[in-house]
Amino acid sequence: MYRQLYPNTLFKTILKHALKAFVALLLLPIIAQAQQGGFPQGPPPAGGSISGVVIDSVTRKPLDYATVSVYKAGVTAPVSGSLTDAKGAFKITNLQPGEYRVQATFLGYATKSVNNIQITPTKKDINLGPVIVPPNAKMLADVQITGQRALVENRIDKLVFNAEKDVTSTGGNAADILRKVPMVSVDMDGNVALRGSQNVRILINGKPSGALVTNAADVLKSMPSDQIKNIEVITAPSAKYDAEGSAGIINIVTKKKEISGFSGSVTGSVGTRQSNQSANINYNKNKLSLTGNFGYNTGWPQTTYTSFSSQNTDLGTNSSSEGRNTSNRHFMNGSASLGYDFNDKNSFSSSFNLRGGAFKNDGSTVNSNYSPADGLVNYTALTSNKFNVSNFDWNNDFTHKFAKEGEEISIAAQWTHGTNDVNYLNEYTGFTQNERAQNNGVNNEYTIQTDYVLPINKVFKLETGAKTIIRRITSEYDFYNPDASGNYVFNPATSNIYDYDQDVYSGYGLLTTSLKSGYTLQFGARVENTQISGNSGNSSVGLSPLNNSYTNFVPSFVISKALTPTQTLKLSYSKRIQRPSLQFLNPFRNTANPLNQTQGNPELSPEISQTVELNYSTFIKTSVINASVYYRKTNDIIESYVSTVPFTTVDNDGNTVTRDVSLTNYLNVGKNNSIGATLFGSTELFKVLTIRGNINAFTYKPQVISSLLPVGNQSTYIQYNAFISGTVKLSSTLSAETFLIQNSARRTFQGSNPAFNLFVIGAKKDIFKKKGSVGINITQPFQDYKDFTSRINSGALTQYNRFSVPFRSFGVSFTYNFGKTTFGPPKKKRGVSNDDLKQGDGNGGQGGQGGGPGR
Repeated sequence: MYRQLYPNTLFKTILKHALKAFVALLLLPIIAQAQQGGFPQGPPPAGGSISGVVIDSVTRKPLDYATVSVYKAGVTAPVSGSLTDAKGAFKITNLQPGEYRVQATFLGYATKSVNNIQITPTKKDINLGPVIVPPNAKMLADVQITGQRALVENRIDKLVFNAEKDVTSTGGNAADILRKVPMVSVDMDGNVALRGSQNVRILINGKPSGALVTNAADVLKSMPSDQIKNIEVITAPSAKYDAEGSAGIINIVTKKKEISGFSGSVTGSVGTRQSNQSANINYNKNKLSLTGNFGYNTGWPQTTYTSFSSQNTDLGTNSSSEGRNTSNRHFMNGSASLGYDFNDKNSFSSSFNLRGGAFKNDGSTVNSNYSPADGLVNYTALTSNKFNVSNFDWNNDFTHKFAKEGEEISIAAQWTHGTNDVNYLNEYTGFTQNERAQNNGVNNEYTIQTDYVLPINKVFKLETGAKTIIRRITSEYDFYNPDASGNYVFNPATSNIYDYDQDVYSGYGLLTTSLKSGYTLQFGARVENTQISGNSGNSSVGLSPLNNSYTNFVPSFVISKALTPTQTLKLSYSKRIQRPSLQFLNPFRNTANPLNQTQGNPELSPEISQTVELNYSTFIKTSVINASVYYRKTNDIIESYVSTVPFTTVDNDGNTVTRDVSLTNYLNVGKNNSIGATLFGSTELFKVLTIRGNINAFTYKPQVISSLLPVGNQSTYIQYNAFISGTVKLSSTLSAETFLIQNSARRTFQGSNPAFNLFVIGAKKDIFKKKGSVGINITQPFQDYKDFTSRINSGALTQYNRFSVPFRSFGVSFTYNFGKTTFGPPKKKRGVSNDDLKQGDGNGGQGGQGGGPGR
């Protein structure tokens, strides 16, 4: 209803930023060549060298960060070693004449040795070419070979959870899978945390999605687990990643076969909680590749029960409520991509991803409220809440390879568009007037980036790039109240439209070097400039125009040492930024509950965190150990803040009244220094049983700002998340698995959010010569409902909130793979990756949490 007439400057703004990025693109090769000349080459290294590329024997993909060791003939200790790069390549130098043996090892693969390598004064440099490493696999059919990756792999720069190897994932969703990933936890609402922090950036196939920003929990619940190939966890991202996400990055990789020919799969599952259907089609031949997938998720009607109480001793007020709520939901997602290689030097790809869905909540609560002004008032509230979201991401990228091996430049562009509509109707038997409201949000995001890679010499590699992100977000909220005849009429005093613009300009440089004796070093730096503006269309709501800008310098450092062919030690430092998204900024005041309201804060500053981590990993035969300790310092931490404030409204008799209500807002509450440790282990027992376990423990000690000291808690708390699982291989086609998950309560400076635990059992049977499978999945078999309790103890204010949510479920699934394929080398894909915004908590899409899917 509220409208503003502004000049249409969007096209001019986009053109201006595109020209800036284009100029930066033109200068990049010149700058890189100047940097190339700036490094003294010096004389070539003494002695000879051994080089090659480590390749997976099944998929023909290069194995990045595999360990390569060089032994003198007849000697058991290595004389030198290295890790392969992102393309599986290695080169070990400074080798004196003699006979050598090269050994390549990688977690989940058999050790590969190449013997009788002779380095002589006349033949110093030996290129082994492809070093083919077989997985721990068996020939299962005449023409079918199945490579068996480990469920969890530890790489030098990330941890990988191979979801397609998880038996208990059938019939579930992405949130179910994330609960099993080491260091990751997911609470009852589906909010994702990494090492206890919800300030994590979630990507899909290395790219952002507007739907994930303010509605991450609902999007993850809508994504069928059968579409997920693996999940990558990056706790110390390098400078080439956007600086957002203080805890790190989680990348969800969907299934897509990098093989030649035509193939596809269909999957269907049905259970007592939800039903999933998905299909994938892949065509890859010669220069052309086409892929498409579609997924649909439906949740059966579910009823939850709530209990709430609040008391303020200073004001002498207290309130309580008991309620029930029934919800229905459905979501869909689909994507299509096209890739074309013009020649060996130039390639282009384009992809389009669409996600959307809706859910509806209908509920009733019985309320009791006491205040000195009103006395005791009892009333009933009937609520109806409808939520719709739609989002698409369109990516295009072009890559050019130069004549020099490894030198290339890429240009990528992305357009993200999203809408988020929340509508609710509340009717009361007394206490306050009925209300209808709608909050419609629109987010448009335009990104252009360029990346340049230059191998300077045999030891150094330089990566550099520039990026511009333009965000245009509008949040329109309209309120309606009944007139004397009971008809709902627009209320201009409380309605508003809020425009929020955010532009981010960034550039980075990254230098990687592989030294002798297994050392790999990586130094990086990134500079990001952020410019923000916000305008309200209704001056009566008290929102001043917002203008802010800041520049951040973001360094990163990693040093890795291959102690032995099976042991790696890594030390890393990273600095991260957590910009608040529209979830936290949206000034829409949700008054759906007359006594418990929510509102965003458009003046929030970003969080700044610095992390130092020491990681050790080793594997011995079929056993794996990965351990790390870390220290993280975070300034300007963003947390929700619950306070009691006066609020003027109209009661059922039409009288204007002012009451004390509970308002949840967001503030930069202070800083936090956290020390943590993570331990993951996996071992195979009796060749049929594999046991895995993970525990992550960390401290939380907030140092709140002086104005919040009377209501803040500055004690030190130890929090944790852990799981243990077991897989039994009953036969070559039948396996069973179980997961037990336990997460501690999550502390805030005012109180605590619920603890979480879960027990899952599953089994899978391969059929049709392993082209298909059937599975069963049982979640929480001994408990129908789970209770979750949140508490606030903040000065004079105390609150207690309990949710009872149905969790027990039984499901069956069926998958069938079709098509005829041949293995070939994978196509290299690039594209935009906007990993730079604080994710929304995704509290079920409730009105005040929404607005637009802004990022």
